[in-house]
Amino acid sequence: MCGIVGLLVKTPALREQLGQLMVPMMIGMTERGPDSAGLAVFTPPLAGARKKISVFAGDIDGGEHYDWQALVDALNHDRAASATATGRGRHASVAFEADPEIIGNWIKGYQPLLKLFCVGKSIDVYKDIGTPAQVASRYGFAHFKGSHLVGHTRMATESAVTPDRAHPFTAGEDFCLVHNGSLSNPNGIRRMLAPHGIAFDTDNDTEAATRFLQWRLREGDTLEDALRKGLAVLDGFYTFLMGTPTELALIRDPFACKPAVVAETDDYVAIASEFRSLAHLPGIGQAHVFEPAPEEMYVWKA
Repeated sequence: MCGIVGLLVKTPALREQLGQLMVPMMIGMTERGPDSAGLAVFTPPLAGARKKISVFAGDIDGGEHYDWQALVDALNHDRAASATATGRGRHASVAFEADPEIIGNWIKGYQPLLKLFCVGKSIDVYKDIGTPAQVASRYGFAHFKGSHLVGHTRMATESAVTPDRAHPFTAGEDFCLVHNGSLSNPNGIRRMLAPHGIAFDTDNDTEAATRFLQWRLREGDTLEDALRKGLAVLDGFYTFLMGTPTELALIRDPFACKPAVVAETDDYVAIASEFRSLAHLPGIGQAHVFEPAPEEMYVWKA
């Protein structure tokens, strides 16, 4: 059992309050996921050729005081990447001008215990062990600004409780997925994707779904087409919530065993596993509130 939450703000003025509105949503899902929590936030894309990588130092002794400036200085010395870092304790967003694969490989070589959680022009990912309230406080989720975000609270059932197995999962650039449920065929998906050169970082079933959907996007599918093909390939019980720089997308399996509720107003679209995580939102009394239908795709534009 896990909790998923999502929020897409339609009114530009509310984008300053994105994190403030989201934190009670995540805390409301504590009973559904007390082991770990995470958040992917989408902001305006970096200018020009710049991209960024979310880096985690929590597996290093003293990682909460990790010297991100030393990493950036070494990176710029070796790769002339015009890199900068914005650190939040064990997490940092490292921006640069270079091939992301080259930069990612350099970071892994510089400190093999560092973990890379996402790459893109718009996305930042923060995830860690702890209750939703602890993780939100640790990284200052309430201060986040942006157009939309995706969050998750985890109760582990099929893999260990570690920061890299927490959600959201990402693949490719500027794409993330959170998942409530379980898949019965993640190993089959891994075998199917291996010939396409797709590698995995964990044994988590959600990573298998994430990499399948991103593979379909890489092959030219729209998000809707990728999800439709996923219904035929991904076997199990699930509610999936996905984020891209311009969209939030939601889909439930054919049996819709895993709960979800949506509230939509002129100002926002909010999604959660249970209504209690939506009850604090402004204008919720006048919102269109509904339960998403099984196998139906819901896509909202940022």
